[in-house]
Formats: sequence, C-alpha cells, structure tokens
Amino acid sequence: MNKKDYYEVLGVSKDASEDDIKRAFRKLAKQYHPDINKEPGAEEKFKEIGEAYAVLSDPQKRSQYDQFGHAAFDGGAGGFGGFNASDIDLGEILRAAFGDSFGGFGGFSDFFGGGGRSSNTRARKGRDTLLRVDLTFEEAVFGSDKDFDLTLNETCDNCHGKGGFDEVTCDYCHGNGYVVTEQRSIFGVIQSQSTCPKCHGKGKSFKNTCSDCNGTGKVKKKKTISIHIPEGVDNGYQLRISGKGESGVNGGPNGDIYLECYVKPSNFYERDGQDLYIEVPITIPEAVLGCKKEIPTIYGNVIMEIKAGTQNNTKYKLKGKGIKSPNSLRKGDEYVIVKVIIPNKITRDQKKLFESLAKTDLDNSSEFKEFTRNLK
Repeated sequence: MNKKDYYEVLGVSKDASEDDIKRAFRKLAKQYHPDINKEPGAEEKFKEIGEAYAVLSDPQKRSQYDQFGHAAFDGGAGGFGGFNASDIDLGEILRAAFGDSFGGFGGFSDFFGGGGRSSNTRARKGRDTLLRVDLTFEEAVFGSDKDFDLTLNETCDNCHGKGGFDEVTCDYCHGNGYVVTEQRSIFGVIQSQSTCPKCHGKGKSFKNTCSDCNGTGKVKKKKTISIHIPEGVDNGYQLRISGKGESGVNGGPNGDIYLECYVKPSNFYERDGQDLYIEVPITIPEAVLGCKKEIPTIYGNVIMEIKAGTQNNTKYKLKGKGIKSPNSLRKGDEYVIVKVIIPNKITRDQKKLFESLAKTDLDNSSEFKEFTRNLK
C-alpha cells in the first residue's frame, strides 16, 4: 500500500518552515490523540502524522525525502534505508513538540513497536554521518578511490559502552527508566509518563563511572575509510556506506555514512545527465562542401562526417559516447553542435572569391524562395 505524501499528511507546503511543520503537527496531534479521539482510524492517523513529523522535522531526513520521496527510506533511489516506523520514539516527538509536561502517554509507543520501553534503554541505531566529496569531471566520469579521515563516536572499549562498573538498579523508578504521574494538561487530567530524573531513563546506575568515556559509553575515535566512487556519478549523487557510521546505543546497529558528490564542471564538455555536448567549429567551405572532422570523446577521438550543406547549430549524435550510468551498464550519448565560423577579416584574394560566388545563383534554397514570395 502506497504511503501518502508526508507534506500532505501534515497539510503543509513543501517549502514550509520548521515552525510551520511543528504547528501543523501540534494541531493534528491534539485532534487525533487516541485518549481523546475514539473514532475508528484515529490511532492509525496518529501514527501516520507521527511518522511524517519524524521525517520532516529532521533536516537530513527531510532533504533525503525531498530528493527521493519514500524510496529514500526503503532501500531504493540510492539505498538510504535504515528508517521505518519502529525507529520512532513517539514520546520523544511529543515532548519535543509540546514540552516535557505532555508526557509519554502510556502505551502510545506501542503503535511504533516501542513496547513501552524507555527511549534510554531500547536499542537504537547510531547516528548517520553526511560527508561531502569533491570530484573532478574525470573522477566522476570514470570512478575513483578516495580515503576519508573522520572522527566518530565509537563504543568505549573500557566499559563496553555501559558508562560505568558495578551496576545497580535505580531505586526511584525501580528500573523502569520512567515515572508515571497524573496531571492536568491540554487534554484534561491524564496519566503522564516522564523520564526518571535520577537515572535519566536508564533504569540503572553505576557505583563507579568509567573514566575513559566519563559515563557516556562513547569515545571519539579517528578513523580512515576507503571508498570507491562508481563511474558516472553526477553532482548531488549520494552514496551510502552501510554500518560505517557512529556506533549504536544499547546494542543497536551502527549508523551509516552518506557521501554527497560535488562534481567540478568540465572545461570542454557540457553535461546533461549521462549525455555530453560539445561545440565544434567549421569553416564556410566545410559547411558547404562537407568534410570529415576529428571529434574528441571521453573514450578517445573519433572521425565524424559532416554532410555537405550543414547549417549552423546542426546537431550530430555519437551514440554510446556519453557517460555510463552508475546504476546500470547503459551509456549516454555525445552530441556535437556544429558552429559555422564567419571570419572577421579576409584577404583580398578571399574577397574576390566571395564576390565571384555572390554573382552565382546561391539563393535557390527553399528558405530564400519562401522569403522572396513573402516580400512580393
């Protein structure tokens, strides 16, 4: 079943600001809150707007969605993947939109596969990392190997990501990671779930804090990754390196690294997707009589025949001489645009030749005849 457009779900335009998106979500969350709205389908609608807000409120996910739509998160169009409804912590989303007093709303996280667990104890995927890679025209066309130095948060080896030693259960929340209270809110008196203030949602603490990571379970590490850029990439192309990003939380998988390509334009060719365009100058006699020209391509020079009577801006196609697509074996084409050069200065002998030509019947083309008829 096809998903609805996220902007349509929230009722905002594609150029909506972050504040516009947040206001729309707040309004719809109040309208379809399952504790208030008991109509059939309210829970599914609440889940739908939560998913839409989770994407559009995150600048990186929104950018990917704007470029590839839902395919950005299902493995298509470059294979972003790694995001689905089970990744959403609805409690966190609601608190971000309404404030901590809005609470966790009992089992609403069950709608997204959270099972009522604290967001600080469930396994979560590590953060993704976006890198810019600058490529020359030749590197983009033929592919290249690149090394990147980056610093990422990795699991602490000393405490194995726990943050400390000699673990004890939190006596304030009894290991739940959250406390439940009754309070008055915008919906009246409801039960509100909030993060335990003592253990900060972990449900446990340690007698001894790890000195290497200062209790965070993460340490910054420098690493070098080697990446092969496939041939044929274009400006804005994104490449995903799965599982090479920051380490996950509570045993979750590593994040991914995304490389966004920026290609320097060619000084010789004009690129349009996988096709190339080049302008080739010819003289008046070559245009009138026809000729053979040596034409450069990215695969080497070829000889191309220019037919007699070729007009200025005539376009010839060299099939398969364009750029290979990074996702298939198909190659684009190269288009040769003929430019007939009119000399600014000519010699006395050349002038006599042109004057002699002017006395001949060169105006017998259909264009000249049509123009003469219109004059009459």
